Amino acid sequence: MNTTYRLRPLAAALLFAIPLALPATASAQNWMVRLRAIDVAPNASSSLSGLDVNNQWAPELDFSYFFTKNFAAELILATTRHEVTLDGASLGKVSVLPPTLTLQYHFTDLGAVKPYVGAGLNVTWFYNNGLKAGKTNLDVEQSSVGAALQAGLDYEIQKNWFLNLDVKYIWLSTDVSAAGTTLTKLNIDPLVWGIGVGYRF
Repeated sequence: MNTTYRLRPLAAALLFAIPLALPATASAQNWMVRLRAIDVAPNASSSLSGLDVNNQWAPELDFSYFFTKNFAAELILATTRHEVTLDGASLGKVSVLPPTLTLQYHFTDLGAVKPYVGAGLNVTWFYNNGLKAGKTNLDVEQSSVGAALQAGLDYEIQKNWFLNLDVKYIWLSTDVSAAGTTLTKLNIDPLVWGIGVGYRF
């Protein structure tokens, strides 16, 4: 069995098991929820010249649990639908669901300004695929596992309420195929910019 396929179920289990285990130890103000508007800007590359993926704005919801005042885990949830082009001509659209779990370090000695950095893992699913080259359907690999880096800051605007700025780089790729033959590996690797509000409780 391919090693990548063995790792995907394990990665998915880790991604979701950690947050599910947290409520048993939760206490006052250990949790934070944020709602962001994000711009997903792919840094697309492949062996097929001219293949590109467009930017997309979307809402993002995330939940953070603070183990200490400095260390937290964040589960990031969003989905986007992207147009894929070849030399500027549309090949159609495909939807992407990349839940991402990061471990963060928060700098807490700067008053109302609270920067943070993080790193983690994303498990991405591709769905609602409408890609075609002429009359030929194009298939994409259904899932992907990759790393993620994150930096941002929370600015406390009043007690428990925060303005949030966030940026993430996510390693994300899929194989593109037609009639069972792989045409290319498409590296999407988006830079994700976000702005939103957060509430800590």
